[in-house]
Amino acid sequence: MAGDRTHPPLGMARLQKEKTEKMRLFHILLFLFSIGCTQSSLSQSVYTTKTGEKYHIANCRYLKHSKKEIPLEQAINLGYQACSVCKPETNPGKTQNLVQSDPNTTYHGIVSPKTSATQCTGKTKAGKRCKRMTKNASGRCYQH
Repeated sequence: MAGDRTHPPLGMARLQKEKTEKMRLFHILLFLFSIGCTQSSLSQSVYTTKTGEKYHIANCRYLKHSKKEIPLEQAINLGYQACSVCKPETNPGKTQNLVQSDPNTTYHGIVSPKTSATQCTGKTKAGKRCKRMTKNASGRCYQH
């Protein structure tokens, strides 16, 4: 009788082994799922416009005339903000701390979109200085 108390019945041992194997399989599947989710968020593509300061998902209405695909991490590093209409992913994980602190620094030869606008240097027909603001490198607005 003492031997019966120290060893579980044969059926209980088999059930315990099956439970352990199921838990191990569950942990493996959970691990693979988490890796898949991490990879998809790190390699997510977003879209920017030629002149805009926001990034968008592929079917946003603001991409009607211009659309350039870039990785989400690069869009954040360049200083782009998430569009408030299409609401693309804003937290790609560990890329949040890679945002550059100087808004005018270049990233692979591209000027950050956070450059400030200046008053147009063009003259009106009346001879006065144009009052429009521009971000164009020439210092002139679209009419000059």
